[in-house]
Amino acid sequence: MSEWTWEYEGYDPSTERLREALCTLGNGYFATRGAVPECRAGLVHCPGTYVAGCYNRLESTVAGRQVVNEDLVNLPNWLLLRFRCRRAQGPWGPWFSPDACTFLDYRHTLDLRRGTLTRTLRYQDDAAGVLRVEQIRLVHMRAAHLAALRTVFTAEDWSGEIEVEAALDGSVINSNVRRYRSLNRRHLAHVRTGAQEPDMVWMHCRTSTSDIAVAMAARTVVTGQPPVFSTVRSNPHRAVHRLLIPISRGRPAGVEKTLALHTSRDRAISDPLGAVVDQLSAAPDFSALLDSHVTAWEQLWRRAEIQVPGQAGRVLRLHLFHVLQTLSPHTADLDVGVPARGLHGEAYRGHVFWDELFVLPYLNLHLPEVSRALLNYRHRRLPQACRAAAAAGRTGAMYPWQSGSDGREETQQLHINPRSGRWLPDHSRLRHHVGSAIAYNVWQYCEATGDTEFLHTKGAEMLLQIARFWADIAVLDPESGRYCIRGVVGPDEYHDSYPGGGQPGLDNNTYTNVTAAWVLSRALDLLRRLPAWRREELFQRVQLDDEELPKWEETSRRLRVPHHQGVISQFEGYDDLSELDWDAYRARYDNIRRLDRILEAEGDAVNRYKASKQADVLMLGYLFSPTELQQLFRRLGYRLDDEIWRKTVDYYLQRTSHGSTLSELVHGWVLTRVRRAEAWQYVHEALEADTADIQGGTTGEGIHLGAMAGTLDLVQRGLTGLETREDALWLDPVPLPALSEYGFSLRYRGHWGVSVRLQSGQLRIGVPDSEESPIRVVLPDRAVTIAPGETCTLVLPPR
Repeated sequence: MSEWTWEYEGYDPSTERLREALCTLGNGYFATRGAVPECRAGLVHCPGTYVAGCYNRLESTVAGRQVVNEDLVNLPNWLLLRFRCRRAQGPWGPWFSPDACTFLDYRHTLDLRRGTLTRTLRYQDDAAGVLRVEQIRLVHMRAAHLAALRTVFTAEDWSGEIEVEAALDGSVINSNVRRYRSLNRRHLAHVRTGAQEPDMVWMHCRTSTSDIAVAMAARTVVTGQPPVFSTVRSNPHRAVHRLLIPISRGRPAGVEKTLALHTSRDRAISDPLGAVVDQLSAAPDFSALLDSHVTAWEQLWRRAEIQVPGQAGRVLRLHLFHVLQTLSPHTADLDVGVPARGLHGEAYRGHVFWDELFVLPYLNLHLPEVSRALLNYRHRRLPQACRAAAAAGRTGAMYPWQSGSDGREETQQLHINPRSGRWLPDHSRLRHHVGSAIAYNVWQYCEATGDTEFLHTKGAEMLLQIARFWADIAVLDPESGRYCIRGVVGPDEYHDSYPGGGQPGLDNNTYTNVTAAWVLSRALDLLRRLPAWRREELFQRVQLDDEELPKWEETSRRLRVPHHQGVISQFEGYDDLSELDWDAYRARYDNIRRLDRILEAEGDAVNRYKASKQADVLMLGYLFSPTELQQLFRRLGYRLDDEIWRKTVDYYLQRTSHGSTLSELVHGWVLTRVRRAEAWQYVHEALEADTADIQGGTTGEGIHLGAMAGTLDLVQRGLTGLETREDALWLDPVPLPALSEYGFSLRYRGHWGVSVRLQSGQLRIGVPDSEESPIRVVLPDRAVTIAPGETCTLVLPPR
């Protein structure tokens, strides 16, 4: 395999869903899994097409209770194209299926540079002879509503006919996640189909409760020679185009299927069905579509360039490919958030969590207009977050842990343990630290871009309302003189209550409290910066009173951070929990990443133990540089030196099962600054999380977008120590032997294509020629100013 391609050789039904997810093609507006075109959904195959932000809500009966879930909807399957063969005047063979034949050759090739998926196969057809098939597909990166599939048949030792049936299938359900199978999964209703001679079929349907209209039209044509027979027809749930194609030995016969897709959420259309018919009528042939699609990808790769040699570079390029397919320039025009599993599957129901915390820092310096759109998604849902806080008896904004169409809390009330088959309460809605993640992203975006207009308007509104929530939920403990935040859940999902406790939630989760203090201090900083007139407008808009600010100042300095045994505690009372016999569990189970499920199936509870699913306290080392973190603790009245932090890192490394793909990423990031010799082990795991499916089957339900983007940011910010603050680029590179050479380009403060290269202990920074102002670059031991058109090479001191 080259550095730009991923190949899958042979047909293995057991890994088909994983390959489908990793071979998904998308353009930020919609994506289609890499399913084979001739098979419908079943135990092996799981075709899926998902439009960003297209959700539907259904009610189901679970464990005797009525629950409501909102899902990203699996739309009609446009890929369907099946075929069968016969020799001249002979009987027809069966419809081809990869599950019912032996291959002479079978291969999928994902071309990252061109954004295409190619399948080549050869097999012995019992009714004809050896048939070679080559299929190439694309989801167009420039024309966001178009996709195409070209199939070329070559009969190697026979002549005869091939019958092809190309269809749109509206009978699909959401079937990608098997543990959801007891839920209501049929989201499409009012399906209508039709045909338009000579080569177009169409389908129109609506989501059952959100009432989003969805329209597809498909044009199927034969290239090279006219078909013997061609007919288009439709039934209530399928629109079919049937073709009979003559084929001669050694002479290829091609079929091109082109799709147009629109929904009623789209702009600048009168109705989705009319839009797809018009767009498809004007769409060029496959070759022209491929040319313009490849050009669009070339331009996109230039904007998001990353260069890392070897296998790590190949994986990073795959990660970037999937990030760009989910969050492309098209996303800037949409009202969507960051789906945790991309547009690649149905896990987490397509919801928006805190994963933007790991995604936006990368996008800020490459596609800032996309970052701004993703923050606008949060701002539009600010009123809903304020209503949620009011319903809980709080002021400010309480953003949901899981968000979907309208910003209400979408976190499920129950979740199933696949090991025990039991439905259990889900307390994830107490993970209020999602608000701090949104505030952090607002600040980071504005620091990277200099977008003061956003910071002083929408950004300020979000930041102040989130700060207001933290100031209100924090309660003064008279005995200690410290403010406490009670009844929350931190990043570590394993601990959601105290052993034997009657109420869910934990007190004084360190990550929650420290990030709340950071939000409060940033909000106060912003208010001090604002012009008086804007400050007055803002106070009126959010109904903020000057009398609230002293409480913010006090809370930001006196929130409690618990400690035990000389390390920072994950939460109040963590030291009272039992130690887990890790060696015993590793000996009994092949994989203990989901230790919570193992213990629950045994009749035990992970809440009893000092055991974490993922980084919690250590997440602070991911968000903040060592200097900034020390300053935060100092503001809170605590000492945090290198020795305390090292002991804290060591302590939690021994007590984490890494049940989240984000865990190794964060640990690898932190260790690059603390213990470089051990960092690569975790970085390597983070790189392999999806390609090797280390979570044991989860990638087939959708890639882990936060972890993928986080590995890119590990190179961009983690290894370089890159910070954007005080109108400068701050750099403090750390040597990591396995990633000692790398390069990337940045878009910074109006400069397109600022190049950063590290090699042989030298850091080279180039600023492209422009009319923009020079860039100030600050290293630990010096500061330089680089004018447009100049390149600066800096020799780094040994570390």
